[in-house]
Amino acid sequence: MVPDHQRLSPEERSNLVAYLDGELTEVDTRAIATKLTQSMTARRELETLQKTWEMLDLLSRPQASGNFTERTLAITDRSAGQGDRIVTAASGLARRVGMVLALAVASVLFFVLGYATIFIAWPNPTARLARDLSIAENFEEYRDVGSIEFLELLDRDPELNQDAN
Repeated sequence: MVPDHQRLSPEERSNLVAYLDGELTEVDTRAIATKLTQSMTARRELETLQKTWEMLDLLSRPQASGNFTERTLAITDRSAGQGDRIVTAASGLARRVGMVLALAVASVLFFVLGYATIFIAWPNPTARLARDLSIAENFEEYRDVGSIEFLELLDRDPELNQDAN
């Protein structure tokens, strides 16, 4: 048999008001009813709660003042206004962040375009040297020739150009 001095568990104690109002499930109602029938301590807790509710019903209820509704609505309007200010501040911040990101993207784009333009348009001295390597290798012989007219005469000479005919 269950001891007569068994106390209600914290969960059962929190369900006592719902038990008195008939709002518990059938299983929870049966569990609390069983404990109440078997334990004098649990019954005293229930009686104390019932007396507390009865005493609260005897207290006078405060009446709201005539301007209570107006003050409540004014506070609500101010709270809504603060929400609008938060939205305005957030949208301003988002706009500034968007501008900073747009400037950053534009800066990167201009840098890339500038680099590509210089890379393509600026002459590469190494490429020119590679293209004119045969001239650089035979520079001494070209200098000994003296002028282009001499090379043109050699080009017209049939004995030297037998392969071309």
